[in-house]
Amino acid sequence: MYSPILDRRAFLGAGALALALAPRMAFAKAETDKRFIFIIQRGAADGMGIVAPVGDPAFVGARGDLAADFASAPKLDGMFALHPTMTALQGLYGRKQALFAHAVASPYRDRSHFDGQNVLESGGLSAYQVKDGWLNRLLGVLPPTEAKAIAVSATVPLALRGKHDVSSYAPSNLPQASDDLMQRVAMLYQGDAQLHGLWSEAMSTRELTSDLAAGGGANAVATGALAARLLAPANGARIAMIETGGWDTHTQQRQRLGAQLKGLDGMIGALQAGLGPLWSDTMVLVATEFGRTVAVNGTGGTDHGTGSSAMLLGGAVRGGRVLADWPGLQAAALFEGRDLKPTLQLDAFIAGAVAGHFSVEPARAMAALFPLSKGTKAVDGLV
Repeated sequence: MYSPILDRRAFLGAGALALALAPRMAFAKAETDKRFIFIIQRGAADGMGIVAPVGDPAFVGARGDLAADFASAPKLDGMFALHPTMTALQGLYGRKQALFAHAVASPYRDRSHFDGQNVLESGGLSAYQVKDGWLNRLLGVLPPTEAKAIAVSATVPLALRGKHDVSSYAPSNLPQASDDLMQRVAMLYQGDAQLHGLWSEAMSTRELTSDLAAGGGANAVATGALAARLLAPANGARIAMIETGGWDTHTQQRQRLGAQLKGLDGMIGALQAGLGPLWSDTMVLVATEFGRTVAVNGTGGTDHGTGSSAMLLGGAVRGGRVLADWPGLQAAALFEGRDLKPTLQLDAFIAGAVAGHFSVEPARAMAALFPLSKGTKAVDGLV
């Protein structure tokens, strides 16, 4: 079920929300002090280019030029090192507020972005099997009886679609309407109980975001700051989804991935700074639809793969460790002779994170978020 929410730019645009943020965000509100943020990496992020298995004897030979960035990178442990551009995350790891999971994948085993993202967001076993999203279903698991959601994007991402109401907000570069016009619209809606409520909520959201959105917010740091601003108020969002793109690194991966990771690191740093003391009750999940090939292709990039890495960040995380049943990078150990072999189910990882963060029985979280993954147990000990 969807419910439109208007700001004055959208009003001027005949109701069409213009997306001026890259990345885009989606927000959900629930009566809990804890915050949960899901950052999706659309395009299949190279997990080994983020958390590199530098302790694997086959790593340098298998990755070629892509291994060069990790030659002097500080290690997370005896096996893994974090990409050197991610200084904020390195600091979080040192304070035990960052946990990395490796060789992780959803149940999807083909290599289509659209299908892989559908499985990741819906929580199904195959593409288009489930119509709603696991993040929307999470709203039904939490204590509040009336969970609300707000999407800061042109469309609500699948992960947040479902029976729980979702509204939308998108910063725009369209000219600002006059205060007089805004007042006239408010008076017009005053006698309509439904429209008046929607308009009032839109104006409250606009007041929270106006100074950040004025410049278009077209960078990762501004996106993180905007998300924190919406999550921070006592009556603000409690669950957020942030969409990031650009992870499909078929060419010149070393340069492109470095820039992407620097942006992601800045976004997370802005989230932490903006949330302040609330960071201690915050969990951030970062995940992608699938990984990339172990071998480098002829254009300095990698192609669609299978296993990747995921992250849990925040003051509520039992961090300072890498969770991995490492399969190895020898040719015989690769999935279908080309990809990192998955040894950890992403569904179980997400369910375990949610269960621990919101004090929900792990079996209940698994059944609610991923109802088709029968027999799968949520990963314990993440919080």
